Amino acid sequence: MKLNRTLCFIALTLGVGAPLFAHADTLKVQAGLTTAAEVPPKAGDGHGQLTGTYDTSSKELRWHVDYAGLSGPATAAHFHGPAPAGKNSGVALPIDAKNLPSPIEGHATLSEAQEKDLLAGNWYFNVHTATNSGGEIRGQVEAVK
Repeated sequence: MKLNRTLCFIALTLGVGAPLFAHADTLKVQAGLTTAAEVPPKAGDGHGQLTGTYDTSSKELRWHVDYAGLSGPATAAHFHGPAPAGKNSGVALPIDAKNLPSPIEGHATLSEAQEKDLLAGNWYFNVHTATNSGGEIRGQVEAVK
């Protein structure tokens, strides 16, 4: 009888806890970085690609950014938001200056508000140079399953 109660308790616990695990996803994040996507658009050969993941359970964002063809060395890079494509916004997540040479790699834990903006498509990533201090290449970040 005691074994039956224990088994029932375990089954109930797992059944109640299962929905918590079912909602956790690891999403892919991506953005194509171009001079034309800057606001206002820039001329030049700069281009790049941001890829990464976002874990909805731990709220950890991981990124990898390859870029080339800039007018000079990168002087800054950031995730910005909230802003839809074609609009500018403040820095939501800065990149440490020591991590600027391509490829840029990193990770951070997002707040609830940052997560909401990222998942709504309201973050963009850009790379700045001395010639283009407001940003030389930019791309809107998409989160997809």
